Amino acid sequence: MNTVYKKLLQCYESVREKTDFQPKAALVLGSGLGEYAQTIKIEQTIDYHEIKGFPVSTVPGHKGRFVFGYVGDIPVVIMQGRVHYYEGYAIEDVVLPIRLMKKMGAEVLFLTNAAGGIHPDFRAGDFMLITDHISSFVPSPLIGPNADELGERFPDMSEVYNKDLQKTVQNAAKSLDIHLQKGVYIQLSGPNFETPAEVRMCKILGADAVGMSTACEALAASHMGMKVCGISCISNQAAGISSQPLSHQEVQEMADKAAPKFQKLITESMKRIGAEVLSEK
Repeated sequence: MNTVYKKLLQCYESVREKTDFQPKAALVLGSGLGEYAQTIKIEQTIDYHEIKGFPVSTVPGHKGRFVFGYVGDIPVVIMQGRVHYYEGYAIEDVVLPIRLMKKMGAEVLFLTNAAGGIHPDFRAGDFMLITDHISSFVPSPLIGPNADELGERFPDMSEVYNKDLQKTVQNAAKSLDIHLQKGVYIQLSGPNFETPAEVRMCKILGADAVGMSTACEALAASHMGMKVCGISCISNQAAGISSQPLSHQEVQEMADKAAPKFQKLITESMKRIGAEVLSEK
């Protein structure tokens, strides 16, 4: 058996010893956004360290647990804190939580993050709907022997971020009178923030926002056939655009400030996804 898939099964069996909850959607909460999990109807929580062989988040602001519950009538599993490549994990372990949530039953993946704004029109506190990504600066989670149980060897990536989900999120934002930017997200490895020259490079490549997560997760989810959508909370203007030194504290503070509006957007989007996308099955 493929070693990646074998580890996934081990984690899945460990989770199933603790809960039989069947989520239809999965939500990943980025830096400063973790408190959203406290707003849902919680059925159960499982700390990452309780799952045999599972990577544990070490970043401040990431609690490191799965929260199972309901957003409206939709059964969801929420990652209250993700793991990152820069924490020293192999890339296949970084995306293991995504694969595990799919194995649990999730059909839709809603990704969130805090990101640096590259587009000149973006300001701290803006929300950006992710329309595409660039993941060329971190290893592909599909490198190595393919786990045929998860997906095909050479998966198409022409529409990683589902267009129907994008429309649903846009309609949710409009109904709440929340301005929603659109753009391309680029993932760099971190943990250092980018230099001004690197930000100029990202801009030349076509990126509108930059961060240290998300793209590899979306890639793995797309490989498995999940429907993916994503929103970045623009926590700061990237180096060279902003004249101020960057810090993780700044990222958390801006995400915390934007959290109430962001929570409304997530909730309305998830309810609409349940009614418009998941109800089709």
